[in-house]
Amino acid sequence: MRNDRENVVVNKTIEFSLSGTKYCEVLEQIKKYVIAKQLLRSATSIGANVFEAQNAESKADFVYKMKIAAKETSETLYWLILCERSEGYCFDQKLRNDLDEIKKILSKIISSSKAKTSGFIR
Repeated sequence: MRNDRENVVVNKTIEFSLSGTKYCEVLEQIKKYVIAKQLLRSATSIGANVFEAQNAESKADFVYKMKIAAKETSETLYWLILCERSEGYCFDQKLRNDLDEIKKILSKIISSSKAKTSGFIR
């Protein structure tokens, strides 16, 4: 990683991936396999992209990887909304709240990183 300081967004996305995995296991127990599989992929992809961004080749590469992570938050939100609104599905509000927090952090990181990089392609 870039340095030895604690990295809040890396830690939060790892914890979110672990919580998301547990939630998907619950969905599988109630035989909601399709949503569980899709949610697991998008939820864990957020952290994977944030983690990978820590070793980006450039500031532009860092922002690009963080943008991918932000897009994955949108997909994850979609699957969580389906769980919330569907009959027979359980819903984890804490997971939704954690996702909202991660989305805000990523948005701030992206905007502040882009501000520091002049001429970055949008």
